[in-house]
Amino acid sequence: MNIEDVREYALTLKGATEDMPYGPDWLVFRIGGKIFLHIWLESPEPTCAVKLLPEMGQQLRERYEGVCPAYHLNKAHWNDIYLEMMDDALVRQWIRGSYRLVLSKLPKRLREEFE
Repeated sequence: MNIEDVREYALTLKGATEDMPYGPDWLVFRIGGKIFLHIWLESPEPTCAVKLLPEMGQQLRERYEGVCPAYHLNKAHWNDIYLEMMDDALVRQWIRGSYRLVLSKLPKRLREEFE
């Protein structure tokens, strides 16, 4: 999976939007105004950062070399996924999990709109 594949997949999720709030080298994907995915376009290796429950992120970091604490983000919640080291299906699963986690924290009215 490459950066464009990640971008295209993220935009298939209902209500997902894309913007560049930190400048032209960062893509951010949101649901209901809340971020669920970061992509640093200038990263030396293709990566994306997903939000996971701290326990889940820790388990994945211990299990996979291609999952690390996210660069410049809250390391308890955000995890960098090195795309070339990971199976595409797992990457999609973790993006979807990040989306669902953020969606679950939105007010009920917004959750119902996107579910």
